[in-house]
This record gives sequence, C-alpha cells and structure tokens, in this order.
Amino acid sequence: MWCNNLASAPRSNMLLVGLVIAIIVVGVLGYYLGSMTAPVYTTTYTQAAQTVFMTTTKTETVTPVYEPPAKIRAGFIYVGPIGDYGWTFMHDLGRKIVAELYKDWLETTYYENVPEGAEVDKLRDLIGKGYNVFFTTSFGFMEGTRSVALQYPNLIFWHCSGYSREKNMGTYFADFYQVYYLNGLAAGALTKTGKVGYVAAFLIPEVVRHLSAFAIGAREVAQQRGLNLTLYVIEIGAWYDPAKAKAAAETLVEQYGVDVIAFTEDSTAIIDYAQEQFSLGKEIYVFSHYSPMYVYGPDVVVSGQLVRWEIIYADILGKIKAGIYTPTNLKNVDYWYLLNTGAVEMAAHIFPNGSVMHINPKFEGLLKGVTVTDKLSGKTMSVYDLIWLRYEQMRNAPMLMSFQQIATSHIYENITSITITIGGTPTTYPIAPVFDPFMGPLSGYKIDKPTEKVTVAPGTRLGHDGLWSMDWVPDFVKIVGRAAG
Repeated sequence: MWCNNLASAPRSNMLLVGLVIAIIVVGVLGYYLGSMTAPVYTTTYTQAAQTVFMTTTKTETVTPVYEPPAKIRAGFIYVGPIGDYGWTFMHDLGRKIVAELYKDWLETTYYENVPEGAEVDKLRDLIGKGYNVFFTTSFGFMEGTRSVALQYPNLIFWHCSGYSREKNMGTYFADFYQVYYLNGLAAGALTKTGKVGYVAAFLIPEVVRHLSAFAIGAREVAQQRGLNLTLYVIEIGAWYDPAKAKAAAETLVEQYGVDVIAFTEDSTAIIDYAQEQFSLGKEIYVFSHYSPMYVYGPDVVVSGQLVRWEIIYADILGKIKAGIYTPTNLKNVDYWYLLNTGAVEMAAHIFPNGSVMHINPKFEGLLKGVTVTDKLSGKTMSVYDLIWLRYEQMRNAPMLMSFQQIATSHIYENITSITITIGGTPTTYPIAPVFDPFMGPLSGYKIDKPTEKVTVAPGTRLGHDGLWSMDWVPDFVKIVGRAAG
C-alpha cells in the first residue's frame, strides 16, 4: 500500500526522497573510503547511545645514526716531555706514525709536560679548538678525563693505563709484564751477588706487576745458580725525574750492593749512570725502558722493553673513521695488549731497517754459558735458550687477541686450552699462552700492609683482573724507599 501512496505523491516529493537517499549513500561510502585511508591508530569512545570516532597519530623519536667526522682531529695529552726518550717519546712516535698513515682524514696535535690534574683544562682547550677525539696518556689523568667525557657525550675520549670507562670513553694499554719477566731471566744469569734493583716511578699496579715479574724471572734462574735472590725497590714519586732516578740507582748500588737494575722512569739517567760506572771499572747491568736506549749504554744494556703504541692508535682511529667506535659504545672497550699482539717487544735497539736488537750481542755468550732446567719440561738448556723458549710460549697465542679489546672478555684470557672433537677424536685447542709468569704457586705480601700475606695456588693464573689491581709483591722483594706522600 505504501508503494501506491508513493506513486501517487507529487513528483517534487519523490525528488526530495531520492536526494536524501543519495546523501545517505554518499555519506556511508565516504566514511568507509575515509576509514581505508586514515592513519591506522583509531580510538573509539562510547558515550550512552552516541559513538564518536577520533583518529590519533603516534610520534616516534628516532636516534640519529652516528656519522664519523669527515676529518678526525685527535688531541694527545702527555704527562712528560716528548724528548724524555721513554713513555712520552714512544706515545708521540705512535702519534706521528698514525698521523702520516691516515693523513688524508686525520689531524693531530699534542700537549706535553701536563701535570696530573691539569688535563681537564687542556681537554677543554682542545674541545674549544674543534678537536673531536682525545687520548690522555697518564694513569693520573683518569678521573679528569672521565669528568670531561661526561660533560661532552658527543665526543670520543681514550685513557691510557686506567680502568674507568663511559659510553664515550674507552681505555687502552700495552703491558710489559711478560717482557720484564724475560729481562729478569737474564738478570738472574748475570748477577754475581744475588742482589738486583728496581727504580719505580710510583708503586701503582702497573709498576708493581712489572717489578714483580722481573723479580720472578730473576729468581727462577738465580736459584738454580745457588743464589738467594732479592729485589730491592726504591720509589721516586715521579715519572720523569733524571736526578731522582740516578740518585736511586746510586743508593741501590752503594747501600744494597745490587749489580743489575731495571726501572720505570722515562729518562736515560739510569742507563747513563751504569755506563759511567762501566768506564770506571764497575759493572752494573741494566735494561732499557719503553724506548731503544742501547745507544746510551752499549756496554751495560742487556735488553729491554719496547712499545709500539702505533699498533693500538692505528686500530682505534681506523675503527672511529669506519663508524665502529662511536660516542655511545665504548663502555666495554678495553685494550690489554701483550707480547702476542706485537704492541710490546723484548728489545733494546731499533736498526734503520726497522728490525730490532732483542739482546745485546755482548751478553749472548754469557747467557749461553749459564745452564738451567726448564721447570715446565724438565729439559736442561742455557738461559739464552730459556729466554727464547719463554718468549715463543708467551707470544704464540693467536686466539688470545680476540679477547684483548673487550673488558667483558678478559676472563677468557685465563683459559689455557679447550678440548674439541675432530673426526671423533678429542683434540686440544690452545687459547692462552702455555706459560705465564704469574701462575702459581706464588706467595707475597701487601705493599701497604706487609703483615697481610697473599698466595696464588698452584696452576692458578692471576689473569687480567688480578694483575690490573695488583697491590702486593713476592716475598723476595724488599721495598727500601718510598716517595713522600
């Protein structure tokens, strides 16, 4: 019936009804089409019988990808003079090498003779000049470097010989304890008195492990010669002080009767003193420190420790340029380079062609003339051959380098070997060197609490963490002089 009524309705009414229907259809279609193109985040609120549709947008914060600077400008801060011919001299040599190697994109500068505590002002000065990567090269610069790194989170900082790290601050070190042990073996063969000496800049863990390794090596040989070896130590309280270094050496010789001396001080003063004594008819044998000091004492320098900081600097700067190291991922980056890396070497001289003099030829015959028994194999050999055996044992550890740049991986450096199965046969796969100077049994005492004893169980390695915090010396080490304060 309603159809009939509609048919009899005026034409104008029918048009009106059609228009209303069209509007409804268009509205519905528009709504669905709009829903198809609207943002995917839709929130629906229901109130009584009314439904309201609202669209919202989601804002996401995207962290910008770090882009390495087109030109890296690296500033180096040194505690001593670049002419000290020791620690600072070799750091600056490393800087010069990488500056030339990477000259297309690297610019470097340095400050020398910076007292510990003044590094903060020097860092800020370099930052003001537009430098973006910084290397501070003294243990005492650690806290100052960290404080500035926290203030400038978009810049990259590296501290040498410390342990404090941040997202934009890594640490690095090339350690000599293995080389000092090798030098100690030679000292144990050359001493006539069983009394050897050590001049220490500061009795911080770095120096403590070095003098202790030297003592362990010397005792290993001297005992087999029937000598009750003692290492006498004087701390002078300075990294670079030729006068204090020479005075300490004189005291060790004149008051304690030592005839072999090693040292941690950045001048050639002790080498010069020993060479002077030789010209007067007195033989005091010495080992060069950090740089090739043979030329200053060709009659008295037996061997020494040589560092190649350029190996570490080239690796760090190359990775910064490649975007591998950024101001956000350095918290666990800790270089701990040993003999296996090539960053340290047993040597006293560098020849023009780049090769090194590991042992002064003058002393090779003397070292070959002393016979000992290797405590690992039980074989009889000369001290000269024992030195080279230990050298190869500690150097031949290619797997070790995989763990020597990462703080959280240092624990694996204590693993001598693992066993894997190859073709059904259990096979030993080497990891760490088969020998380490700080493998028990060892016993000693705390430096600041001599009554507190320390023992290392047989077969136990101290490893990175134990060596990095070392505050004790073996029982046969006597500290006879401490710096004031």
